[in-house]
Amino acid sequence: MAGDATNRMKIVIYYAAWAIVCAAAAGILLALIHTWRFSYTPNRSGLIDTIFADTVTALALAAGQGAVALLTGSVLAQYGRELRGTVLLGLLLGLFDFTMYFVQMAVPRTELGWLPDIAILVGATVLITLYGMAPRSAV
Repeated sequence: MAGDATNRMKIVIYYAAWAIVCAAAAGILLALIHTWRFSYTPNRSGLIDTIFADTVTALALAAGQGAVALLTGSVLAQYGRELRGTVLLGLLLGLFDFTMYFVQMAVPRTELGWLPDIAILVGATVLITLYGMAPRSAV
């Protein structure tokens, strides 16, 4: 029984790390697109500043989403539930982030502010993690 709990937590930890990688990749890709197509950079220092600021923000948001995924997954593991399809869940999380960031960049009126954006990212991370929960009969 203790081995099952350990295996469930290993899956959760690997999933949280994968979620960070996918969310960070989406954010960095959008930072590059933003700098290349959507921002005014009159010189090289402005270009580097824009890329750096966008990348740091993307990495911070990805780390937060990884923490939420870890917390959600560990609660599921404590209740004896297992995560399935974690690779696809991480990719789905990255796709959601990419889509949300792109829409907010391309249509600035959709930008709600930091608190609503973070709440949306937390909610999406929790829902995507819960989507990967194995049925009770499969465990």
